[in-house]
Amino acid sequence: MQQIDLSLMEFIDQQILPRYASFGKSHGLFHVTRVIKNSIVLARQLGVDINMAYTIAAYHDLGMDGPRAIHHITGGRILAMDARLKRWFSPEQIKIMREAVEDHRASASHTPRNIYGKIVAEADRDIDEEVVFTRAIEYGMEKSPDKDKEWQWKRFVTHMEEKYSINGYIKLWIPHSPNENKLKSLREVIANKSLLRQRFDAIYDKLLQGKSE
Repeated sequence: MQQIDLSLMEFIDQQILPRYASFGKSHGLFHVTRVIKNSIVLARQLGVDINMAYTIAAYHDLGMDGPRAIHHITGGRILAMDARLKRWFSPEQIKIMREAVEDHRASASHTPRNIYGKIVAEADRDIDEEVVFTRAIEYGMEKSPDKDKEWQWKRFVTHMEEKYSINGYIKLWIPHSPNENKLKSLREVIANKSLLRQRFDAIYDKLLQGKSE
């Protein structure tokens, strides 16, 4: 089984991942660590270069330093301009990785240009109900901390409908991935507003309690 280059892993752990500490919980270290884990699993299943998949996942949200709307473009540029990566990758590999980071965003209307873009996009979906709901609520609380619970609920519902519902914009690029069944289950909860409200209340109250402690 292909293993990640240890020197690359050390570089990512020491120089790249700590940058996520400033992005808030919704796009922080917990999130990028899960995307890395998901990417490695998919890369091994598909038989592609695991070092490239690992590095793409590690860099995919670095663009959150700037405007969120273009963070995927900014992240691709950050990766491409990081001369330290030349130690492990050729110019062609770096070009492919840049394209993958640029194409990872869930709202992208086009299919990722290469298999690595599909992998990181799929890994970034991370369609675990608890994770999806928690990240969405955390983001709302981070960006609009002055808003009350009912405002956050309405924002949460709108986001779920727009992104994850049967009519949402989210797309899965790798057939028969674990996300397929998870998305189906998630949509069932979203369609049941009473159940969705229960899930929201439990997570929101837990996060609010955590902030007050």
